[in-house]
Amino acid sequence: MIVYLITFSAVIAGFLIALFLKPQKKTNIKLLLAFSGAFLLSLTVLHLLPALFEDSHHVHEGEHAHSSIPVGVFIMLGILFQIVLEFFSKGAEHGHVHIHTDANNEVHQIPWLLFVSLCIHALLEGFPIHDNQNLAYGIAVHHFPIAIILTLFFINAKMNKAMVFGFMFAFALMTPIGTLLAEKLHIAQHYSKEISAVVVGILFHISSTIIFESNEGHKFNLAKITMIVLGFLVAFLMEMGHSH
Repeated sequence: MIVYLITFSAVIAGFLIALFLKPQKKTNIKLLLAFSGAFLLSLTVLHLLPALFEDSHHVHEGEHAHSSIPVGVFIMLGILFQIVLEFFSKGAEHGHVHIHTDANNEVHQIPWLLFVSLCIHALLEGFPIHDNQNLAYGIAVHHFPIAIILTLFFINAKMNKAMVFGFMFAFALMTPIGTLLAEKLHIAQHYSKEISAVVVGILFHISSTIIFESNEGHKFNLAKITMIVLGFLVAFLMEMGHSH
């Protein structure tokens, strides 16, 4: 139950902070994004990736692999799929919001392409979580600043607050739903390796993009490097604790 609450609460917390505190310092949010990108990338490299290749090389005697397609192909498909999603979401998954507004810089309706692509992204991220609780923290840390950025944008664009809440509530539900489907659906369990490989590709793309784009002009400064190193270190310590 805790893995459902972790990912759901992160989005709701981001929404509430943006709604009531209205943080305006973009630098702090960008540093939080840098930490989240490093943390997520580390969890992917330290746990998800080794587990995928370990599974692909240890097929039990008398048991056939689900697919003759190498696991790396599914990782590449995940990267390509995320690129397609970002064509519609305009990069909202890593803190960029580019939505058409009117002459007064206002948005009057939910941007459905962004909503659907972001929900698909969040849903898929939930699938590998049921095998690794630490990943739930990684996804939560990733979604928290995204929720703040999206909420602030919609509020500043004078979007109806009930619509903003509906958008963010649905977004918050997607990752827990993905985890639930991974646990309950037979087809999701049967193809768990392939689905996880696609998600690894998605996370590779997202986390690396966040790390390299969380500063203007792609410049690395001391604060950003510190947050990235901290993200790597926290993920490493968590994985070491999990392995023991």
